Amino acid sequence: MGRALAARGCGLVYGGGNVGLMGCVADASLAAGGEVIGVIPEALEEKELAHRGVTELRVVRSMHERKAAMAELADGFIALPGGFGTFEEFCEILTWAQLGIHRKPAGILNVSGYYDPLLAMFDRAVSARLLSSSNRELVLCDDSPEGLLDQMSVFEPGDSAKWLDRTMT
Repeated sequence: MGRALAARGCGLVYGGGNVGLMGCVADASLAAGGEVIGVIPEALEEKELAHRGVTELRVVRSMHERKAAMAELADGFIALPGGFGTFEEFCEILTWAQLGIHRKPAGILNVSGYYDPLLAMFDRAVSARLLSSSNRELVLCDDSPEGLLDQMSVFEPGDSAKWLDRTMT
């Protein structure tokens, strides 16, 4: 993903860490000549998890500030395989899109079907009439970085003014 972003001239805004997939994506983007902005809370910086080799490192007070700063800086959002933090951040970004807080693309890099169960849950929410199909369409998905970036580049958000379909009740 880092190489694919850099090849398209896209910068990376991410959580600022030097470990895990976050660190790998940042390193790959930097190695390919990409610009990388890390946003990390003080508590994680103090644990020496901050990536000191990024183009710019912003240290914020809290996770809430981190998410707000990243959302402000980013032109789109991509979830790679991850755990609770990734799930929570991605679902929050989807909620913000649903509420019309932003109109940016949000995608899942579904490596080896990792996100199939989550995507099935989203589909189940539509079937149960707890999520509108137009809001389900906010989730872009591909198993390759290039395919996902292609989808994101042509993303056109729907009408966010009607985020609740009253006929669903």
